[in-house]
Amino acid sequence: MTEYGLLGYPLGHSFSRAYFNNKFADDGIDAEYLNFELTSIDELPGLLESRPNLRGLNVTIPYKQAIIPYLNELSDEARAIGAVNVVRIEHTEEGIHLKGFNSDVIGFTESIRPLLQPHHRRALVLGTGGASKAICRGLERLGIEWRYVSRSPRGDGALTYSSLTPAVMADYTVIVNCTPLGMYPRIDGCPEIPYAALSARHLLYDLVYNPEITQFMRQGRRFGATVKNGLEMLHLQALASWDFWNGKEQ
Repeated sequence: MTEYGLLGYPLGHSFSRAYFNNKFADDGIDAEYLNFELTSIDELPGLLESRPNLRGLNVTIPYKQAIIPYLNELSDEARAIGAVNVVRIEHTEEGIHLKGFNSDVIGFTESIRPLLQPHHRRALVLGTGGASKAICRGLERLGIEWRYVSRSPRGDGALTYSSLTPAVMADYTVIVNCTPLGMYPRIDGCPEIPYAALSARHLLYDLVYNPEITQFMRQGRRFGATVKNGLEMLHLQALASWDFWNGKEQ
């Protein structure tokens, strides 16, 4: 049986396994999707050697950047972003060949596009990890200016949470949470932005999808903002992953 799986740590929050196994059952595909919780990315070569039927991986926190040195090839998109969340595994005469892709841009842009209004011209991107890089590229494709928000000064134009004044919040009407704050099982957490400065002009998008309504989203709703979680993005990414694994490169 062909195998696919999710690589990350921890993975208790993820819906990917159930999604793909349901898809395989519904479509009559002889395959299984597994979770691979690795405490270190150094365990990847051993995993690949031990699973000869493994043909594709999704990659999540904290390995979207750390996996790159283990890959033989990158798509143009993944190289430009500097992060990988899909890996195609091919067995050749020379050995195992790994090609990395990024489906975050596809999933994010198609998910957020229907919610965008003409006044959504600038965005704050909370967090600076692998997912945020893809989100910034997606925002650029949508014609939206962006700035990172980080816990500490970065020297690259990023804002800090303490510098988010009411004037800044009024100017940046799209806010995307790319941090794991509020993700199951620590569902009480949320980014420390001045929620009272939000209004009905704001759109809050949370990459977290478990729980369905995060504290970030709940606070946004409290002050009239439009909110959305990352579940549709996950489903769109899954469709793109299947294409990447099967050679239908985008």
